[in-house]
Amino acid sequence: MDNNAEQDNSSQDPAMLVFTTAATEEEAGRIAHLLVEERLAACVNLVPAVQSIYRWQGAVETDSEVLLIIKTAASRIERLEQTILAHHSYQVPEFLVLPVPSGSERYLDWLRESLR
Repeated sequence: MDNNAEQDNSSQDPAMLVFTTAATEEEAGRIAHLLVEERLAACVNLVPAVQSIYRWQGAVETDSEVLLIIKTAASRIERLEQTILAHHSYQVPEFLVLPVPSGSERYLDWLRESLR
């Protein structure tokens, strides 16, 4: 396979990273398992004890949260967001999507295969 064929393959459903936070490890784990079970994510990393400082309803707040780093593909983003919104305790959960412009082809193949 030449490089153009590889690029065409990955551009058909590009890999994406999604960031969200949860109030507790239990909530983060529940959401992560659901996303992987539903094949909306290939992998979710949970990063505990993230200190978040943010403005909410006019006041500056500080909380300890769990960061979820979600590996997925562009085709899953809409359903992934809907699922997070439906199972999250926050009124306005973080949902940030970043494209993955490149990476290990073997890892990206595994990611796409895990979502099938």
